[in-house]
Amino acid sequence: MAVVSPELSLGPSKKGEAPYLYRLSRRLEEYALLARFNRPVGTWLLLWPALWALWIAGEGVPNQKVLIVFVLGVVVMRAAGCVINDFADRNIDPHVRRTRDRPLAARRVSPVEALVLFVVLLAIALYLVTFLDLLTIKLAFIGAALTVSYPFVKRIFPMPQLYLGISFGGWSVPMAFAAETGKLPRVAWVLYIAAVIWAAIYDTVYAMVDREDDLKIDVKSSAILFADMDKVIIFVMQVMMIWALVLAGQSMHFGKWYYAGLTAAGLLFLYQQWLIRDRNPAGCLRAFLNNQYVGMVIFVGILLQYIYAQ
Repeated sequence: MAVVSPELSLGPSKKGEAPYLYRLSRRLEEYALLARFNRPVGTWLLLWPALWALWIAGEGVPNQKVLIVFVLGVVVMRAAGCVINDFADRNIDPHVRRTRDRPLAARRVSPVEALVLFVVLLAIALYLVTFLDLLTIKLAFIGAALTVSYPFVKRIFPMPQLYLGISFGGWSVPMAFAAETGKLPRVAWVLYIAAVIWAAIYDTVYAMVDREDDLKIDVKSSAILFADMDKVIIFVMQVMMIWALVLAGQSMHFGKWYYAGLTAAGLLFLYQQWLIRDRNPAGCLRAFLNNQYVGMVIFVGILLQYIYAQ
């Protein structure tokens, strides 16, 4: 039976809405919160690598059908990932300040409701992929399996932020190349590596926000694993990501616009280092959020490269 918070049974809204419609709207609102539709930053972090890959694989003119499927697919899969993650963490999140008010943690949504929502979202995502070719469909099923496994693997893997990148943060890259070209060239895997490293970067910064709470409840994270070397290791990963993108640019014979985008990304990484300098949770959260602009400037560089290099 669904767990319903007190405010869900208050009756009609102030506008005279029927009680059942009011309760339905409140349930839908809780489901939207569970799927993090109110926090689009996570969607952008997953969408930018897909857009990098789509534009490069499509040589500046991605197939419109493929583009639409990928954008919708990223939105839906990110929502599904959030739901299954919160389901797995439903007994942990109440002990973490940042997550204690999530619908499952606060018991406003039941585990059964969460699982049903997850299955619906996953089914929608897999249905979207059926509009694409067989290779992309096969990769999508692998990606779905990796996404489902992430919340449970992170219980035993000492660096779950890396597994996030492998399973979720970058898998859209090889899928995009498969959908656009029907093959997986070397540059696809170089971009995938860059996306995996980037996910490890921003999610480690995010984990620094919760480090004190995670230590108390014995939750694994790269922020805990890296300890007082966290800022140095994050910097090394930032350099590695930029270098991987440089290698990708060299293989594609890109020019100044692309490297201008990478330069802007490097400057944003330096800004993030300044934000996390004292490991203050508020500063670490700002550094995490800043990563959406890292993905954006890299994409703008790719876009301008194709516009002005014709």
